[in-house]
Formats: sequence, C-alpha cells, structure tokens
Amino acid sequence: MIIAIDGTTASGKGTIAKRLAAHYGLPHMDTGRLYRATAVAALKAGIPLDDADALANMARTLDLADYQEAELRTAEAGKAASVVAVIPEVRQALFELQRAFATQDLGALLDGRDIGTVIAPDADVKLWIDASVEERGYRRWKELRGQGEDVTLKAVIEQLRVRDKRDQSRKDAPAEMAVDAVLIDTTELSIEAAVEKALAAVEAALARGNRT
Repeated sequence: MIIAIDGTTASGKGTIAKRLAAHYGLPHMDTGRLYRATAVAALKAGIPLDDADALANMARTLDLADYQEAELRTAEAGKAASVVAVIPEVRQALFELQRAFATQDLGALLDGRDIGTVIAPDADVKLWIDASVEERGYRRWKELRGQGEDVTLKAVIEQLRVRDKRDQSRKDAPAEMAVDAVLIDTTELSIEAAVEKALAAVEAALARGNRT
C-alpha cells in the first residue's frame, strides 16, 4: 500500500503522516527534508541557490544522517528549500530516491507537495492537507519562537504566502492537489481531530478500492 500525503507548510501534514505511518506500519519519508538538507548543504558550502548543476550534484550524494532536525527546521532553511525545490535538475536528482522508497515491497507513506501527482501518482490513497495561511502562519510562528528565532507573526505569514506562490507556480512538478485526492482542511481542527479525519479518509479510500 502506498499513501501519498501532500499539502502546504504548517498545515499539519507532517504530524498526520507520522501518525498514519505508525498506525499502518508503513515506512515513512518526509520528502521536504530532502530539499531542506540540500538547501542547508548549499548554504554551508557557499553554493549559490541558483547554481543548478552544483545543487543537483549535492542532492545526488545527500545523506540525511548528516543533518540535525533543528537545523533543517529553521526559517532560513525553509526559505532556501523553497528556492532550491523550484530547480528542475534538483527535483530530477531526488526523484529516483523518492520513487524507489515509494515502490518498496513493504509499502510506504510519503509526504510532500508532489507525491500524489509526480512521485507516486499510482498511490492507493492520496490526501491533501491544508489550512488558512493565517492559521498556518501562527503555527509556524509559534514553532520558530520555540526554537529561539526572533521573527514576527506578520513576517512568517508573508513568507508562507511567498512560498505558496513559488511552490504552486513552479514549472516542474508544481504543488497542487491531485484530482483523486481527499482534501482535509485543518484550520479549525486539533491535531487529534485532524488525524482522525485523515484515518477515516484512508479507510474510506481503501474500502472503495476493495470494491473495484
């Protein structure tokens, strides 16, 4: 079984993905970490974020074990990752890694922005997780403040608006909801309620599949 979970930043998709992966006993890949790690590696090495060839080479040799979660979750890493993710050469370099993970014999759950449309269009279940940009900004702002970053709520919301536009308008694999995905709006949901709704959506999708 392959479950594809896509959606916007700070919508809750990462937490939902982890909970569902544990529930169904599926290997889980947070594909956003690949782009964040590529971006962080580039920043550390002083590689310009528009150097497609150098970034693609870095992506091909990426080892996520080299990066701490805290450094991948900074505002700077998120902003840089959004820039890097637009580059077709980087996306192609990371495609095979993601596709191989998705098609392993054990099944898999992947979350990102183009899983259901590009990486695993054959997924058994596809979810799109979203929330209002104001709510997502508030969640992300709290997270960053908790990490000690001095950022304003207004600035975080604006960064999300810019990132949404960049992700949705990129030429290669734009972030968009698959036509057969189930939309879950978490704006007014607690994480527990969001997870329950996602589980119900997965079970309904599996039931539909069993009837065909």
